[in-house]
Amino acid sequence: MSAASPLEARLRGTRAGAVREEFLSNSAYFPLANILFEWLREGWSAFLRSPDPYTLLATGLVQAWFLGSWKHAGRPRPFLGNLIGPAFYTAVEGLIEGPGFFRAPHHLAYWAFSLAIGAAQEVRLRAGDDRVRVAATIAENVLRAAIIVVMYAIFEALSNPADASLAGFFADASHGYVTASLLALGAVIGVAQVTSDGYLALLRSTASQLRRYSELAMGRRVLERAVEDETSLAPTRHDRTVVFLDIRGFTAWSERQSPEEVVRMLNAFYETTEKAVAPFWPIRIKYTADEALLVFAEPAPAVAAARALREALAPQLAAFGLSAGFGIHAGPVIEGLLGSESVKAFDVLGDTVNAAKRLCDGAAGGEILATEAIPAVGAGDAPVRELRVKGKSEPLRVRALASP
Repeated sequence: MSAASPLEARLRGTRAGAVREEFLSNSAYFPLANILFEWLREGWSAFLRSPDPYTLLATGLVQAWFLGSWKHAGRPRPFLGNLIGPAFYTAVEGLIEGPGFFRAPHHLAYWAFSLAIGAAQEVRLRAGDDRVRVAATIAENVLRAAIIVVMYAIFEALSNPADASLAGFFADASHGYVTASLLALGAVIGVAQVTSDGYLALLRSTASQLRRYSELAMGRRVLERAVEDETSLAPTRHDRTVVFLDIRGFTAWSERQSPEEVVRMLNAFYETTEKAVAPFWPIRIKYTADEALLVFAEPAPAVAAARALREALAPQLAAFGLSAGFGIHAGPVIEGLLGSESVKAFDVLGDTVNAAKRLCDGAAGGEILATEAIPAVGAGDAPVRELRVKGKSEPLRVRALASP
């Protein structure tokens, strides 16, 4: 399983949180009921001196660790996981108590409830029909409430042989009242869980949509930085390397095409751009029609990305009789959320961006021009030349890192 991004990790939660949730919502129920049962049967002092309470606590924790970890990793196994608790308890207590362990009705009840609850959870996980999922959720909670009913009935049967049969147990109206109340409460909790699960699913779906929209607006790397530290979006001065590229002949070509064809070509251009530069981890990618602005932390990956992109775009654009020119410059920029109080966008501004744009304007199709601020690795014997550009009083000293 690939490592999750910080945003995905936050939405999914931590493994410790998943284990804690599993322990409190499921795995601790029967061990807790068993602890109270044996405490009342043996007395608190004797019970604490025995290994039983600690084994039962460990039982719930071990099961919760496996179930919670599997769920957090995206590989839930509820039926198998719910058998871990009774298997662990049987292995430990069976060695201590011997064959007598299997004659205790509350020990057998642990296995029965684990099988039933595990089956209900498995159906809830696998069901494709919402009605089946709702029924399984309610059944699971009724079963969990029935743990107290069954343990109460066993306690009464061991304490008073007259209550050993169902008829004898329910002959006492208070037993019927407790049973009906607990099972009804389990059903109500099940309905409440169905409602909360629906809201949680809606919340996660909405969060996923918002994440996608935010990634489209700012880019994944910027969004992940913002999730880790929201102050990172404040406009701040940074040293960056900017790659600017522009499709040559696009305006004349687009005049002869339908709007739909222009959009198809541009979308293919954007898709190729993102795939080609992804291995070099751009901080920001910004498209403006047939232009693209790429921002990198260092010059080396920026140059490598420009060369990879030039190779990727050349055959694609040539099919339309087009080509792309590139300009690269490094220097200080202001980077962050820019705009009014109601509308902001993550952007990069400064003379460094303007210089990269002017270099792009001066590049021929298939040419990569870079200022002297960019290392000329792989440029061969390309001479430095002066390029006069709009908005600059002095010519820029540039070198062609790749030629048409």
